Amino acid sequence: MKYTSSHWGSYQFEPGGPLMPLASDPDPSRIGRGWASASQDRQSRILRPAIRQGWLDGDKGRNRCGDSYVEVSWERAISLAAGALGDTVEAHGNGAVFGGSYGWSSAGRFHHAQSQMRRFLNLAGGCVSSRDTYSHAAAEVLFPHILGLSNKAFQDQMTAMPLVAEHCELLLAVGGISRRTAQITSSGTTTHEVGPWLEQMRAKGTRIIELSPARGDGATEWLSIRPGTDTACLLALAYEIHAAGLADEAFLARYTSGWETFRDYLTGAADGTPKTAEWAASICDLDAQVIRDLARDLAASKSMIAVAWGLQRAEYGEQPLWAGLALASIIGQIGQPGTGYAFGYGSTTPVGRATRLIPWPSMPQGRNPVDDYIPVARIADMLLNPGGAYKYDGETRTYPDIKLIWWTGGNPFHHHQDLNRLDEAWTRPETVIVNDHSWTATARRADIVLPATAPLEREDILMNRRDPTLLWMSRYHAPVGDALDDHEIFARLSRQMGFGDAFTEGRDTEGWFDWLWESSQEVAKMHGFALPDLNSFRAEGRFDIPDAAETRIALGDFVADPEAHALATESGRITLANEWIGALGLPSCPGHPTWMEPTECLTRAQPDELHLVSGQPDTRLHSQNDRGSEALADKIKGREAASFHPDTAAALGLVAGDMVRLYNERGACLAGVRLNDGLRRDCVFLPTGAWFDPQIVNGARLEVHGNPNALTRDVGCSELSQGNTAHSCLVRAEKWTGGVPDLTIDTPPVKAS
Repeated sequence: MKYTSSHWGSYQFEPGGPLMPLASDPDPSRIGRGWASASQDRQSRILRPAIRQGWLDGDKGRNRCGDSYVEVSWERAISLAAGALGDTVEAHGNGAVFGGSYGWSSAGRFHHAQSQMRRFLNLAGGCVSSRDTYSHAAAEVLFPHILGLSNKAFQDQMTAMPLVAEHCELLLAVGGISRRTAQITSSGTTTHEVGPWLEQMRAKGTRIIELSPARGDGATEWLSIRPGTDTACLLALAYEIHAAGLADEAFLARYTSGWETFRDYLTGAADGTPKTAEWAASICDLDAQVIRDLARDLAASKSMIAVAWGLQRAEYGEQPLWAGLALASIIGQIGQPGTGYAFGYGSTTPVGRATRLIPWPSMPQGRNPVDDYIPVARIADMLLNPGGAYKYDGETRTYPDIKLIWWTGGNPFHHHQDLNRLDEAWTRPETVIVNDHSWTATARRADIVLPATAPLEREDILMNRRDPTLLWMSRYHAPVGDALDDHEIFARLSRQMGFGDAFTEGRDTEGWFDWLWESSQEVAKMHGFALPDLNSFRAEGRFDIPDAAETRIALGDFVADPEAHALATESGRITLANEWIGALGLPSCPGHPTWMEPTECLTRAQPDELHLVSGQPDTRLHSQNDRGSEALADKIKGREAASFHPDTAAALGLVAGDMVRLYNERGACLAGVRLNDGLRRDCVFLPTGAWFDPQIVNGARLEVHGNPNALTRDVGCSELSQGNTAHSCLVRAEKWTGGVPDLTIDTPPVKAS
């Protein structure tokens, strides 16, 4: 039996047979059913190195979006890529190079595209990099100030799901908990336990209340809140608990700072507006008595306030995170088994996983000599506004002037917002180089395209510090076309540029596997167990960590002894009002949790506007596997399906299977119509990840495949974190009665003659 792994699960197979989920996985992902077909689709795979014709003609990017390509030899492609990088550095310095490798390219420890690219560019003199993630940038910047922990550290100590199942009586899922998003995890996974965990809680009688515009598959009760108004609801819950005399004043006094300031805001002493249930009801479109009853139930029960990652991908995204933490502090059950505050249950599968954390080694990247960076979601701003000033985490910074982008193992034309704006920005650099295995929208906008192998075409090792199993990942099928591993591509480039020995350290791929495994054996030894030799592991294919179970309680040590385990905040405690943030004077992020009406929100919408909810799809990971059988079978007339409440569809003259045009001032896209009575009537749900396919139809630009980021707004969620705002978006909808344009993304770009 052979094994392999991905970000949506692990699989076993016999040579020549189908991929099958691990027998030990209690709730396998749907995504994997389309993996092999996507990997072997020669129409979407990059078969040979290719150079954009306009770049060869010296257009410096003007025709980058929609040009044709010339296939060349690997020798020619390596020479051109190395020459372009060298010329850029010579003319402008390494600060004019942007190393973009944001994406989930491989679950394997060695063939991690970001590590390989950063190692190469660091040896080449460095590059401008990015910070934070599209997934949860607001948390990454905010949590160190209010919790004294990085988001990574807080995720690691998240209260274990078994403890929640055992002790929690009421779980308030702000933003929802769903099997759909719980299919995935960065760095790979061998098990999916969120679905079984929710089933266990329901069987026990736990109330799982979902505060979300869409009904998920895990809750026992659904409160259909207006999207973007969660902060108002959380503030009202906090107010009602305080007003009823149910706040845990002892907890607030011992474990928090800024309570008096925040309390004055809640009660209206600071601004004249008490944050009552009646105040929130009209904002959130919830009944005031429902809010008031929920507040009392939270205070009277063993309660967990669980906030989803997606909630903060919105304008003022820090606020619901902070308000949720404040509510949990007022209830006073933080640091206890199964209750308190959580971030990310169900957003990916391992959050709250009850297993030991093992810090496995990874490919060394070296040091980046360039210390300049941008917040990850501000790439279009950087390209359109070189030299422009912006604020980030208390600093005023300046955007660099980028002449060359090198992108590996990711697809910004999936995860970025306002892709029409990014299209314009993408023409500004002189050169764009992309390593990828498929003709994504990003590869189709590169000047030099280097075909990389897909994960199923190579061997590797699954080692995720939050997973109890190690797997030897065997090759499932031979490389398609002339694809090379990223390591081999960068090794050839390094030799071309004169630092090949420094990049490889004299090792080939097998040598690096030996190095990784020997380093892993040392780590295992420090954690009290032994790994077999590499040949034995390779032959067996699987190693399960002994005594892997371990439960944790978020902030448990701090609550047990707040002096010995003081938090790394300005007060050493949870900050409900943060003086440092307040002193920044940012209108977009005050010094305590605050309700601010988003620019695009149903509270200020026109009667014909809908709120666009663009979530993780069920059939693929972001844009990965979009050309696979599972994703293709889920489309309508080849387009992504947009879900409407049946009443909304009827009012628009739509029936299931129709085509609909979604549009706003930023763009328009086509989608199929699907009906869902578990969705608010004033919302439309369109999953992310359909490969971006803009065309001119009837004289106007139209994205014809159903990509919601043709519509979303590209602004920072605040001047504190500059995270993305994908979920603050209003659109209109109309039935599409014209012909359905042919897709261009389902065939390779036209080659120049």
